[in-house]
Amino acid sequence: MAKNVEQNYASQAYLKMAMVSPQRCRLVAELVRGKSLDAAHRTLLLEKVKSAKIILSLLKSALANAQQKGVADLDRLFVSEIQVNEGPRIKRHMPRAQGRADVRLTRTSHIILKLSEKTAARKSAKTKKSTKTGEN
Repeated sequence: MAKNVEQNYASQAYLKMAMVSPQRCRLVAELVRGKSLDAAHRTLLLEKVKSAKIILSLLKSALANAQQKGVADLDRLFVSEIQVNEGPRIKRHMPRAQGRADVRLTRTSHIILKLSEKTAARKSAKTKKSTKTGEN
């Protein structure tokens, strides 16, 4: 059943079966969620974990998708959504003592990254508090 949902993002990129556990990848994903494209790029370059390199390549792919799509202003892009879901586990057997075998689980991740454009005139949701000026 197809749904007609309006897209509110400029571009997106998917990576399936990434050979990194979702828990470790989510720690890096939290660092770049909501940041501008330049800030996210700088943050990922400075991180020294495997998942940072994977997310950096995914960020570059989403940027290339935005350029291909013809987004007007690439400087206004930011990471609006990044999801890290669990993929299938790869099961391998490891020989142990006395003819036994242990199952070694290699966890994989599915990563979804979406870029959106910042609007120029955002209205703040803050309400102004009225101050009382009473005469005493």
